Amino acid sequence: MKKLILNSRVRKAFQGRSRGFTLIDILIAVALVGIIAIAFLSALSNASTVLIITDEQATAESLARSQMEDIKNGDGLVGSGDLPLPPVYEEAGYSATIDARLLKLGLQEITIVITHTHDGEEDDLVTLVGYKVF
Repeated sequence: MKKLILNSRVRKAFQGRSRGFTLIDILIAVALVGIIAIAFLSALSNASTVLIITDEQATAESLARSQMEDIKNGDGLVGSGDLPLPPVYEEAGYSATIDARLLKLGLQEITIVITHTHDGEEDDLVTLVGYKVF
């Protein structure tokens, strides 16, 4: 069996005669771990913010499409104004406004704007334009 030859520093570390880490080594290690942790937590925070915004926009788009289908399936002309929403959406801060205008005989342009109110701010999330033949 071959004998492994180690340099004197490694041999001292394995034999227990090492002097250990200095204060500077420990401070540098703690600083590096802190920098990595801050970068990771910052990325995690940004990702959760983007996820919340994307969820709001997807909900608003789904709501707008649903309302547009309900309007298109109805009879007669549609008027402009606020659109009543299911209670679950109103409780979550969503509201809808409809703007309808007659283009020519038998065709009406319908615009639905979905807004979301949170933290006292109101954001227009989705604007959906459709046409109704009557």
